[in-house]
Amino acid sequence: MQDSSELTGFYKLPMAERLKLVQKLTGLSEEEVKTLSNTGGLPPEVADRMIENVIGGITMPMGVATNFMINGRDYLVPMALEEPSVVAAASNAAKMARVKGGFHVTNTGPVMIAQIQTVEVKDPFRARMDLFLHKDEILAKANDQDPMLVSLGGGAKDLNVKVISSIKGPMVIAELIVNTGDAMGGNAVNTMAEAVAPIVERVTGGKVYLRIISNLADRRLIRVSATFDKEAIGGEAAVDGIVYAYAFAEADPYRCSTHNKGIMNGVIAVAIACGQDIRALEAGAHSYATKHGGYKPLSTWEKNQEGDLVGTLEMPMAVGLVGGAAKTHPAAKAAIKIIGVKTAIELAEVMGAVGLAQNFAALRALASEGIQKGHMKLHARNVAANAGATGDLVDVVANRMIQEKMIRFDRAKAIVEELKKS
Repeated sequence: MQDSSELTGFYKLPMAERLKLVQKLTGLSEEEVKTLSNTGGLPPEVADRMIENVIGGITMPMGVATNFMINGRDYLVPMALEEPSVVAAASNAAKMARVKGGFHVTNTGPVMIAQIQTVEVKDPFRARMDLFLHKDEILAKANDQDPMLVSLGGGAKDLNVKVISSIKGPMVIAELIVNTGDAMGGNAVNTMAEAVAPIVERVTGGKVYLRIISNLADRRLIRVSATFDKEAIGGEAAVDGIVYAYAFAEADPYRCSTHNKGIMNGVIAVAIACGQDIRALEAGAHSYATKHGGYKPLSTWEKNQEGDLVGTLEMPMAVGLVGGAAKTHPAAKAAIKIIGVKTAIELAEVMGAVGLAQNFAALRALASEGIQKGHMKLHARNVAANAGATGDLVDVVANRMIQEKMIRFDRAKAIVEELKKS
C-alpha cells in the first residue's frame, strides 16, 4: 500500500468513492474493482447500512442439501460455503438416516443469559443475597426495555447471581435469564443488562463494568439423534470404525478439535446461508465442548443391540429470524423461505440435524476410504478452474488429475496448456 492508512472522513464518502480511493492507494486493477463492486444480489444501499466503510461485497456458492427428514418433516436446506464435498456429504448422510426415520430433535427453548459484572464489593456473598431480594425489581426494569418481546411471551424470566474469584479479586456476577423468542437476542439482552446496572450498583455498593450477553448459550440447547442402519452404511465393520473414530476424539483433544469442526462445517454453512451470527455460534459450541472438563466431542457415536449406528448431538444453537441479516439480506430471506421454518427454534433444530449429518459423513469417510478420496474429486474441479480451465475443459482436466492421482495447481496448469495447444 502507498501513503498512509489514516483516511480522515473515509466513512463519509459514498461507497463507490471509497472503492476508488482504496484502488488508488493499493493498486487494484479495474477488473478487481469490478469484482469487489459486485455485492452479489445484495443492494448496495443495504450493504452500506449493514457494516461500516463498505467498498463492495464477497459472495460464495449456496447449495441445497437434500433428503433431510427432521421430526417427521422433509426439508431442503441451503448451505453457503467454499469447501467442496460438504453439501454432497450432508445430503448423502441424510439419505442414509431416512432408513431408520431420519433425525429427531428436541430443544430447551430460546433462552439467553446477560451478565452484569460488579467489582469492589466489600461483602460479595451478602451482596449476592441482596440482589436476590431485589429480583422482582430487576426483572421488571429489564422487561420495561422490550414490551413487544414481553407481549409475545418472552422477556427476562429469572435472575441468577454468583460470586467468582479472579486475579482482580472477587466479582459479583448477576445474570438475567431471558427468553428471546424468535430473535437471537444480542441487542435485547444487552439493553436489559445496561438498564438494570444502576440497580445492581445500588444494591451491592460496588462498581459495574461489563453488561453483556454470554455466547455460552447453555440454556438454549438442541439435542439431535439419528440411527443409521448398518447395512445402509456398509456393515458392522463400518459401524465399528465410526465408533472407534469417536473414541479417538473423546480421548484426544487434537482429534476432538477436528471432530467438532466437522459438525460446524454443516452448522455454519446453514448459518451463513440464513444470515446468522456465525462467530457467536462457534464461540458457544467450542465453549460448551469444555463445559464438563477438558475439550470433548459435541456428538457421541455408539452401536446398538441390532448392530446399527446411533449418533447424538447436544450443543448451544443461538439463532434468530427477527433482526440482523436474516431480515435485511435478500439472499438470507430467500434461504429461510427455502427451508420453510417458522420459528427460530425450528431453524436451530434443522441446523443441529445438518451438523450431526455432516459429522457422520466425515467419520464414515475417515473410517473407511479416507477423507481425501471423495473430497479431492470435487476439489480437482476447483484446481482446474483456478489453472485456467473453462467450460467442458474443467472436467477434462479434473478427471486427468484424478487418474494420475496428482491434484495440484502446477499439474492442472500443465494439462490446460497441453490441451489448448492440441
